[in-house]
This record gives sequence, C-alpha cells and structure tokens, in this order.
Amino acid sequence: MEEALEVPIMNDLTMVLGSISQSRATGVVVDFTDPSTVYENVKQATAFGMKSIVYVPRMELDTVAALSAFCDKASMGCLVAPTLSIGSILLQQAAITASFHYNNVEIVESRPTARDFPSQDAIQIANNLSNLGQLYNREDISTDVVARGQVLGEDGVRVHSMVLPGLPSSTTVYFSGPGEVLTLKHEVTNVESLMPGLMMAIRKVVRLKVITIS
Repeated sequence: MEEALEVPIMNDLTMVLGSISQSRATGVVVDFTDPSTVYENVKQATAFGMKSIVYVPRMELDTVAALSAFCDKASMGCLVAPTLSIGSILLQQAAITASFHYNNVEIVESRPTARDFPSQDAIQIANNLSNLGQLYNREDISTDVVARGQVLGEDGVRVHSMVLPGLPSSTTVYFSGPGEVLTLKHEVTNVESLMPGLMMAIRKVVRLKVITIS
C-alpha cells in the first residue's frame, strides 16, 4: 500500500475495547473467534457499550440461548450470522421457495481442503428445509447405503461432501419433480465475498436492541 493504515493490533480484548470506547465513532465488535469464547466476548463488548456481530460457525444452541438472554437483559443488540455471504443467504432463500414445489432434494458441496463436514452452509440449508413440514426423497429415505450421503434431520435431506484440491468452495442444491430438475448453486472464489455482507451487518447491528439471528 502507498500509505500505511496505522491500524493498531493488540491481543488484549479489554485494551482494544477500552481504546475504541474513547473515540467519538460508534464501535462495533466483530467476533470471528471460537464458540467457547463468544459469550464472554459479547459480555465484554456490552460492558463498553458496544454491539457485536458474531460470525462463529457451529455454535451450540445453549450458547445462542445464553447470548439471547444476556442481550435481552442488557437491552443491547447483537447479530449472530451463520454466514456473511450474501450469495449464500440468497441460495438459502431460493431453496426454501423451491422446497414447496418439489419432493426430492439433495445437497452437494465441494471444498478444496478437508474441514468439518457437512459444512455450516449445508447444515443451515438442510435445517431450513427440514423445518417446513415437508418429507423429501420418500423412495429411499430409510436407506443406510453410505454412498447415498448423510441424512440431516428426519425429513430426508441428504448432503454429499467432496474434498479435492483446486475445487472452489461451492454449495449446490438439486430439486427434482416430474420431468424436471432445478439446480441452485453458489460458489465462493475468494474470501472477499464476505465483505459486502459484513458491511451490511455492521450497518444493521447499530440499530438493533435485541439479538438477531440472520
């Protein structure tokens, strides 16, 4: 860069929050850390009068419930975002719309490196579809053939995960009905895809007075 940004980097959260709280600008804490530290991080941010955005995949429901109770008591807004990708959110919304018209669905995801599978995106889509009262893939919902993928929930939503170096990170949802197949796909080619969603989340959280899960 032609000019240094002069952004201070510290590893003490209390010092960081104290420094930010002294400025006139509105401070927002963005937590990319670990499920085990989220609750305490949000508590510290709230103590300094700052709202939080939590982007920590695979948080336990107990942690989310504790955060909700704390934010309600403190009347402080907090945004819990399973994903910051706008494309991923649009894919989820499209999948929900399509699910009312099709009885067969499969989720196929690819990643260039091995991580926890199914991914948070696949889990989120499967959970969304499973909460709609539909029953999918009736013909083989009870099969135990490993090659058929993992069934998430009790509604027959199957997830298949591929890991191959060089593959883009992608999530594809296939729906089928009589005589047709609908394919919904989202690919991430660079982590900069999270930035528009992050900026949107920051603008939103400053107006919140309760916890919101998006």
